[in-house]
Amino acid sequence: MEKYKFITEFELRSSPKVLFPYISTPSGLEQWFAEKVTVLPDHRFDFQWDGDSHIAKQTGLRINKAVRFDFENTSEDNLDNNHVELKLEVSELTQTTFLRVIDYSSNRDQDELTSLWDGFIVNLREIVGS
Repeated sequence: MEKYKFITEFELRSSPKVLFPYISTPSGLEQWFAEKVTVLPDHRFDFQWDGDSHIAKQTGLRINKAVRFDFENTSEDNLDNNHVELKLEVSELTQTTFLRVIDYSSNRDQDELTSLWDGFIVNLREIVGS
C-alpha cells in the first residue's frame, strides 16, 4: 500500500529545552501523545492507543532538536515502515518555537490527520502552558 507524508507545523510558546522531554521521553509522550509508552531494549518504544500496542524504534535523536520513531511491521518488506518525526525549530527572526510534525503512513485522509494532530497539540499546549 502506498504511503502518504503528512507535514504540519504548530507554534508553541515554550523553549526547545522545555519541549524536548515531551517529544522524546516515555513520560513526556504519555502526557499528550499516547495512552502509555514503555521503553524496550535497543531504543524501541511500545506506544499504546486504545489498548493496541505499536512498537517503534527510535531511529533519530538530536538533543533539543528532533526525534524520529519508525514503527515496526507496517510494511510488507519492512523497508517502508510508517514513521513519525517531531522537530523543534526556532525562528531566528521572531525567536518563536515551532513543532514540525512529519507523519508518514498509509492514512491519506488529510482532514483526519489534521484533526488528530490538532487534538494532540491541544493536549501538549495545556501541559506546557503555551
